Amino acid sequence: MSKTLIDPLAILDLEKIDVNLFRGKSPKSSSQRVFGGQMIGQAMGAACRTVDSRLPHSLHGYFIQPGKPQVPTIYEVERLRDGKSYSTRRVTAIQHGNAIFFIMVSFHAEERGALDHQDKMPYAPLPEELAAHELSEQAALFEPPGFSRRYHAIELRHVEVDRYAGKKIEDGRIHVWIKIAAKLPDDPALHMCALAYASDYSLLDAVTARYGRPPFDKQMMTASLDHAMWFHRPFRADEWLLYAHDSPSAQRGRGLTRGLIFEPDGALVASVAQEGSVRERRTAFTTCAQMR
Repeated sequence: MSKTLIDPLAILDLEKIDVNLFRGKSPKSSSQRVFGGQMIGQAMGAACRTVDSRLPHSLHGYFIQPGKPQVPTIYEVERLRDGKSYSTRRVTAIQHGNAIFFIMVSFHAEERGALDHQDKMPYAPLPEELAAHELSEQAALFEPPGFSRRYHAIELRHVEVDRYAGKKIEDGRIHVWIKIAAKLPDDPALHMCALAYASDYSLLDAVTARYGRPPFDKQMMTASLDHAMWFHRPFRADEWLLYAHDSPSAQRGRGLTRGLIFEPDGALVASVAQEGSVRERRTAFTTCAQMR
């Protein structure tokens, strides 16, 4: 693995410090806050360490306050329920004694069902048909310091690359091929945690793309507020998956986004929903004018 890459296994490898207590660390980065997907993946990993022979089927989390990358994060797991078919865990991420994130994770014992359907995968060029570089020269103008290191645990192939240069996507539907940039062991729970980690990437772009606002536009302020995810079918997070985003609503400084994640053969493997704070940054002139 290249020295410039962030090792996803290192991110998801938690240290057990006591019963139901785990410690996670952040990779070296110039970012001012912990990537939300890291807290999701690590908290889910902590929950998985307390459940035997069952895999997660859903998670629901809330971001309470930004995490500091320089500070290790403690994950406290509460074992809420272990039933015949389902187990439930609540995990709180803590820094300096304060909760910064919490998540509920539900686990399901494997069973067969008579019903089996899914939405069709939208058309998108295959990843090998897309350029290997992540951003065009125009798009790179919007890239903030630390972006490449921050996301190098995820390999990306963007379909609507022009949105990075400000092209408006009228319906907000955008598509990204994603995969973890390292070979992972054959552990289904680890692949779920890795995909949960990657699932926080680019969701809120579906909101701003409707207005021709490129990612990392300095005039926009975006932050994840909550995150929900459901796992449907087996997959490998270290192989290409199509992440299709859309945004059905935005209002009062918040935007709702949805994501469907497909294997190249069309199998729907996971669904995601997230609401985020999406605000236009006020200039000094605007702020002064409004104060009059």
